[in-house]
Amino acid sequence: MPLIPEEPQIHESAQGPRATPASGRTVPTPRPVPGPRPAAHPRPGRPGPLRPAPPVQHTPRDVAVAKPAPSGPAAAVAAAPAAAAPQIQLIPASAEGALDAAEEAVDLLLESGRAPGDVLVITTGAQHPWAAHELSFGEASYWAQHDAGDDVFYTDAAVASRAATRPVVVVAVNGGAETATVDALPLAHARAGALLIVCGDPQQINSVLAASI
Repeated sequence: MPLIPEEPQIHESAQGPRATPASGRTVPTPRPVPGPRPAAHPRPGRPGPLRPAPPVQHTPRDVAVAKPAPSGPAAAVAAAPAAAAPQIQLIPASAEGALDAAEEAVDLLLESGRAPGDVLVITTGAQHPWAAHELSFGEASYWAQHDAGDDVFYTDAAVASRAATRPVVVVAVNGGAETATVDALPLAHARAGALLIVCGDPQQINSVLAASI
């Protein structure tokens, strides 16, 4: 289903995004469920109960029959959590302005509390200046910074398959061959753990996403 273009801004959802399935319906991310509270300890000096509580009598209907826990493949399937698709946000931008829009999105993510190591940026056209600069020192040094995972990492669609999954992936559709966008968006969707932000032409992006996700 085509996505509705959004204004070029990242909302609070960038901090704790909600997952969006391919159908376009928004499913809230489950909140952590607090565990049971520990039993309260008696205060010092306070007497305990004067007499024990009467025993509770159970009827046959109240007695649960213990069933053996499933084992083998059935248990593995039951224990496996369902994988949630990342939320997708679209920032309309021209090919010339897509990289600037992506930079602004990254700034907003960091200002909202995202750690720099949570963010991966992929370009479909010209490399980000940071990537071009770091690659001038050699690929080994460049990918070592990726593996360290402590800062925003910039790469291009041609080698993005080497990048690991990160909570947030930002794609700048800043030109390049059409196949670069066709290849980059499904890959970015697979690499995004929680949020995928795409900056570029909405019609082109919707067309690729509808056909590949």
